[in-house]
Amino acid sequence: MTRSSSSQPFAKKSLGQNFLVDPAYIERIIKALNIQHEEVILEIGPGRGALTEKLVQVAAHIIGLELDRNLVPLLRDRFKANSNLLVVEDDALNIDFATLIPTDDSGLRVRQLKLVANLPYYISTAILQKLMEQRHVFSSMVLMFQREVVDRITAKPANSERGFLTVLAEAFFEIERLFDVAPAAFRPEPKVWSSVVRLNPKTTVMPNETVFRELISNGFRQKRKTIANNLKAFYPNAIEILASTKIDPTLRPEALDLNQWLRLAESGLKRSAK
Repeated sequence: MTRSSSSQPFAKKSLGQNFLVDPAYIERIIKALNIQHEEVILEIGPGRGALTEKLVQVAAHIIGLELDRNLVPLLRDRFKANSNLLVVEDDALNIDFATLIPTDDSGLRVRQLKLVANLPYYISTAILQKLMEQRHVFSSMVLMFQREVVDRITAKPANSERGFLTVLAEAFFEIERLFDVAPAAFRPEPKVWSSVVRLNPKTTVMPNETVFRELISNGFRQKRKTIANNLKAFYPNAIEILASTKIDPTLRPEALDLNQWLRLAESGLKRSAK
């Protein structure tokens, strides 16, 4: 039985909690997950359990990762009859997601996770970067962010929203923007719209991710500067490399597409010793 709203714990501003309550949006998220037989679904931040209630009906294995210690016992009590749900109290920013994958009799982790989450704005950049680093753990992710975050990670070249996070997301995921979610779908209502996005990890292996991340970070160090001015402060041969890769040095960093960034990363830029 669902608890009455009067008995529900208050949302915590410190954790950026806005609980999704609209059943129509919940159904759309469930559909977007496209849950298959025996998949393991990881839900980050189940909160009061509105989405979890639907997940336990359609998924064979669910892990609810909840940071709020006040919500954990309530979730465990509410879903105590659902043996397909495991509630774990931990911080998504600190946990190694691979440790959540079920193991076979020999201790081998044999499956990937499928992720679903409604993520608060204040951890959006940090959690995205962690998901990039551990993307091999996941087969697919259906994530809800504030709409401006999704605007940023889906921004095309020459769009002023395009930045460091955009290029990294493009490099590591196939990105599909799904739908927007109105503030009225949450309790309490946020002041902004949210958006749901699907991220499917790319299977291609990048030879040197550290070099690539460093390049993107330096390339976007000052967005109002040209790509040449940003890069030459860190790479003594930047002008030469831009010429050899046929990239206009007067462009601003947001004008470059993913392939241009990849060419730069593979071109032999030499890091300054300073």
